Parts: sequence; structure tokens; C-alpha cells
Amino acid sequence: MAEAIAEGIAEVPGAEGVLRRVPETLPADVLEKMGAVEAQKAFAHVPVCTVEELTGYAGIVFGRFGNMCGQMRQFLDATGQIWMTGGLVGKVGSVFTSSATQHGGQESTILTFHTFLLHQGMIISGLPYAFAGQMRLDEITGGSPYGASTICGSKGERFPSENELLSARYQGHYMAEIAAKLTS
Repeated sequence: MAEAIAEGIAEVPGAEGVLRRVPETLPADVLEKMGAVEAQKAFAHVPVCTVEELTGYAGIVFGRFGNMCGQMRQFLDATGQIWMTGGLVGKVGSVFTSSATQHGGQESTILTFHTFLLHQGMIISGLPYAFAGQMRLDEITGGSPYGASTICGSKGERFPSENELLSARYQGHYMAEIAAKLTS
């Protein structure tokens, strides 16, 4: 989903989608017990984000799985200095998510993240109904006006559908268009 968001951003002239991940806070032995070592390896090519680099972007699309994990919460809690200086005020913020099940709280997950964006003074960009794929009834699909989403299964056995990837590309493109207008 993050890669599809970045592809949508790159469609906007002058925009570049940059992938980052938040720092891992769990010890290696805990990750191993959780069975998360393979997932860690899959994302090893994505650089770790620093709080300081957030202010260098015209727009930021945050992604998270279900309820906010400790790593993301800790990263966001470290943005106090950015908040004090208004470093994200007027920048575009957007959120996408995934959940284990169709009714896994995708919309509430995104909405609870909006609080952070609003406190930072960011302009929220979602997934407008102009992307008609979120109204499909012929398949189970994620996505709502709040943002792109996918259903991954309780063991990660489901990958984003083509429709869900299209929604992510659309959201990235839409956010980048807004950011471009605000910075021109």
C-alpha cells in the first residue's frame, strides 16, 4: 500500500514519494517470539525516518496497521519540538491503514490518527468519492473517504487487491496535488 501511495505521489509533476518507516522499539528476542523477524527483513530496504526530516516534506501520508502500535506512538510523541515551532503547520497530512478483518476498525484507526495531524496544524487529505472504487460491491475491499485501506487477514495471508492498490495510488496523487497547490 505504501508503495502504491508513493507511485501516486510521483504522478504529480515535481513530486516524489519517499518511503520511510518508524524506528523499531522492540528487542530482537521479542520480535522473534512474535514471529515478526521475516516482516522486519521485508522492510529492511526502507530507511528509518527521523522526526527532524518530517518538516522537509510538503505532505506526509502515514500508514499503520489497526490500532496505533507503540513504535508509531513513540515516534509521534517525539514531535513535540516540531509542534512548538509549527514545523508541520499548513502541510498536507493523510493516513492509510490495514486491518486483519473486514470490520477491523479501518475508519476509526484513520480518524484517531487525524487528531495528531490536527494538533500539528496539518491539512487533512483523505480519499474522495471521486475514486469510485471504494463503492464497489462485487468484492470485499477496503477504502473509505477517510483513506485507503486493505484487509490483510489474521496471519497476513491476504495482499492488497488491485482495487485497494488503485485507491492508494489515487490517495497519494490527490494528496500530492493539494501539496503542490499549497507550495506553488
